Amino acid sequence: MKIPPDYPSPSPPIDDDSNFQSEVQRLHELTVYGRWLFVAFLWVTVAPLSLWGLRDELVLWVENFTWAAVRYGLIYHRLSAIGLGLCIGMTLAVLIWQSRNILLGLPRKERQRLEQQVRRIRQQGQSHPLWRLVCRE
Repeated sequence: MKIPPDYPSPSPPIDDDSNFQSEVQRLHELTVYGRWLFVAFLWVTVAPLSLWGLRDELVLWVENFTWAAVRYGLIYHRLSAIGLGLCIGMTLAVLIWQSRNILLGLPRKERQRLEQQVRRIRQQGQSHPLWRLVCRE
């Protein structure tokens, strides 16, 4: 069925307006900043504690570095190894996630999740903690 030219066009859905898309983009940027802040928090808190637990082994590694010394140092200081692994793993995960988003664009499911979250922020209004950051004009 063809719409006659004098028939008023329906208003675009709320999800198609440029304001909504810019809000989705701002929410995505906030997600990126939040992930990098979490990685920075790990490196500022967990990494120094893990390195402190390995301080005796670090002296040994500086004097005479061998992979066997690194292996045994990490085996016998599991908590420190887990802490460093967490820091390195989260950093790599965020790097790969952000690189994928830059090179390939946001996956459809992630874009839909962001759009749904923006709708919830709009629905809740100014009482939502992200309202000022996402829905500014």
